[in-house]
Amino acid sequence: MNWEALFGPSVLEASLRIATPLLLAALGGAFTHHAGIFNIALEGMMLFGAFFAIVASYYTSNWVIAIAVTILVGMIIGLLYGVFTIHLKADFIVTGIAINVLGLGLTTYLLRALFHVKAGLQDARIAPFPDINFPFLNSLGSINEIFNDQSLFTYVSWILVVVLWLIFYRTPFGLHLRAAGEHPDALETAGVSLTKTRYIAAVCCGVLCALAGAHLSLGYLNQYVINVTSGRGFISMAAVLFGGGNPVIIILVSLLFGFAESMSIRFQGIGVPGYFALMIPYVVTILALVVWSIQKQQKLQQAESAPESLT
Repeated sequence: MNWEALFGPSVLEASLRIATPLLLAALGGAFTHHAGIFNIALEGMMLFGAFFAIVASYYTSNWVIAIAVTILVGMIIGLLYGVFTIHLKADFIVTGIAINVLGLGLTTYLLRALFHVKAGLQDARIAPFPDINFPFLNSLGSINEIFNDQSLFTYVSWILVVVLWLIFYRTPFGLHLRAAGEHPDALETAGVSLTKTRYIAAVCCGVLCALAGAHLSLGYLNQYVINVTSGRGFISMAAVLFGGGNPVIIILVSLLFGFAESMSIRFQGIGVPGYFALMIPYVVTILALVVWSIQKQQKLQQAESAPESLT
């Protein structure tokens, strides 16, 4: 067996690229997680971003305009989600399912109506996101192969991990955001609008998930295919739950999922049955959720036993 093909620098490079949309969507999910919103609509938000990024790039051949359109679409979807869950008090789960179904159905319909194709869109007019080259890495061998010439949003996602950690844990807004999820009554008592805080979280989530989808279509595949996300939104949600909304843990979990998907692709290349190989990332996701569930149960048991120990 060629272990270099399985664990070499090319696999790690692919893991970073694959992990990028998972990380971006999970960072968006961290906003709603901290705000006390159980958001399962990440998948649908990613689909909207992936589709409209491709559409904007197709008609303008300009990836900057595609980013601007993606951000606008993400804001609209995040606001729509907020209207139903925050203003109208709709159930988080039902609304999330509705957004996911709408994302798949509407993008499929528009793809066929606008471009008269059945399964996907690939065209020379589509301008992809650029790969960024850092000259100082060119002479560093494996490090250069792994970390250099990645898509723009791969590096942006790494920067966002630091920025969002600082926002969540070192700013007044981050304190308000976490209070919206942990102690909403105390937040209102302090004179901060719970509704406004949750709306901001929903819109930020929509924008980051849309950018995650845009990376899939313009930074990874350079085309759009029906259901391009293929469950990545749910994998991102698992990363949010496992990481407790902490960006540092989220990036580690996202890299784990990215590595699992990269390995599944490599396993197909060495003769492992395709369906078995493709299920690897989802098996890893289920295992992560099991671990998270066990940890949560242990914390609940400790919290329940604490008052008894005091007496």
